Amino acid sequence: MIWGGIALAVLVLLAGCGREAPSSGNQSGAVADAAPVDDGKADCALAGSDAWARDCLVERVGAMLTLRHPDGGFRRFRVLADGRGLEAADGAEAATLSILDDKRIEVVTGDDRYRLPARIAGSGR
Repeated sequence: MIWGGIALAVLVLLAGCGREAPSSGNQSGAVADAAPVDDGKADCALAGSDAWARDCLVERVGAMLTLRHPDGGFRRFRVLADGRGLEAADGAEAATLSILDDKRIEVVTGDDRYRLPARIAGSGR
């Protein structure tokens, strides 16, 4: 996993199936700052697309997180118990995490990107 100098621990908050961040696609900042939505979906930009859509279904079973694409594809991640976030659970492509703000992270693996809710250590939330 590449952290790019990020020294903060990240804990992904997906305790149930589908606790997700608000969509921030091509919408105004006011919508992007809305409260998290628990609709079982995640914001994603797939196959190298620049367009974000709330299209990916979220499944969490124990430490396994699966993000399902509308075309039937999926990515599987392992939630790390030490607070470092996620790692790719299968496949050859590693997951890279970036902190977007004190409530969200962006996970990139291959040409797919996902925005997920997170609690950043030291953010006081």
